[in-house]
Amino acid sequence: MFSRLKKLKDSLVQTKNSIFGKLAPLVGARKLDEELLEEIEETLLGADIGVDATMRTIDAVRTKAQRENLTDGDQVMTLLRDELRDILTAKQSNSIWDSSSRPLILLIVGVNGAGKTTTIGKLAHLYSTQGHNVMIAACDTFRAAAVEQLETWAQRSGVDFLKAGDRADPASVAYDAVVSATSKGTDLLLIDTAGRLHTKTHLMQELGKIRRVVEKANPSATVLSLLVIDGTTGQNALSQVRVFTDTVGCDGLIVTKLDSAAKGGVIIAIAQELSAPVRFVGVGEGIDDIQEFDPATYAAALLE
Repeated sequence: MFSRLKKLKDSLVQTKNSIFGKLAPLVGARKLDEELLEEIEETLLGADIGVDATMRTIDAVRTKAQRENLTDGDQVMTLLRDELRDILTAKQSNSIWDSSSRPLILLIVGVNGAGKTTTIGKLAHLYSTQGHNVMIAACDTFRAAAVEQLETWAQRSGVDFLKAGDRADPASVAYDAVVSATSKGTDLLLIDTAGRLHTKTHLMQELGKIRRVVEKANPSATVLSLLVIDGTTGQNALSQVRVFTDTVGCDGLIVTKLDSAAKGGVIIAIAQELSAPVRFVGVGEGIDDIQEFDPATYAAALLE
């Protein structure tokens, strides 16, 4: 547990500095007034915490400070941390393994460059090392390099791998994968899909088709669409989630590259504004650098 928390803290250094590294000197030697609240507001917005979460935080700090007559900088910082922690921990999600039906099917979707292929490789490693039987299905049939990369990940993790010929119909490949995984008694089937811009309607509709085919192939299986979000994109992540949710459903998010930029605060915006829970976070480039998302642990890593 300690090593996981330390890894998460290390990955959030830039985000933490972008929020509290700027807030601490701002409030440290000043009394709380409306001018200071406006400066705090600008800092939170600049850290990609989002308008809704920022307004909620500022309103809560103002109200609590007035009610309890708090004006010192240290007291203000405590109020800020408490409110941001409340936002993060208000939304808890069930484990992906809650259903007893097998295989558990994770349909991994997202825009180009978000890190889907690497994420699938890490998930395969995570759960195969926990003793689960895992299969990866390569349904990005238009990029040979993506299939080769996935096959390498599968070999590294020692899991089953299914692919088809170039230009094969992705939905057909997904169907075959479900049939194969079901017959083998596979615990977890990870289905890769081609990256696509969320603004391209026809490509998004293809994702909807893949999910329908997967559900038809095994009606009793649990199918979850997980959207991979690049943590460096900031507020653009919110619009991606909304479009993917409308098209293919969104049963959870995987936020990658938290170690690469100072925009990890977007998870606070996601927690405040969206119904989809964060399921996993990517905290580095290594094969072990993915964690199931725990709001309380994330809050501790970011705020303490």
